[in-house]
Amino acid sequence: MPNPFNPTTVVAFDVPQPTHVRLAIYDVSGTLIRTLLDQQLEPGHKRVTWDGKDAAGGDVASGVYFYRLETTAFSSTRKMILLR
Repeated sequence: MPNPFNPTTVVAFDVPQPTHVRLAIYDVSGTLIRTLLDQQLEPGHKRVTWDGKDAAGGDVASGVYFYRLETTAFSSTRKMILLR
């Protein structure tokens, strides 16, 4: 994932076994911006693209955002910087 990014970025991850995966974007105050993925996935390498838009389809402002990747056995939060 390039950081900073403009206008899109890719979140890549591996799924070692079938599991439910949720990938969501939050702003610095912890407000949910958009859920990119919320479904059962089969094992393999996955790539999900975020286009810098919120749930309503509007462009978000430049700034710091976080993505949270959650499965039944794992969770991780990483920082991203969007520059417009």
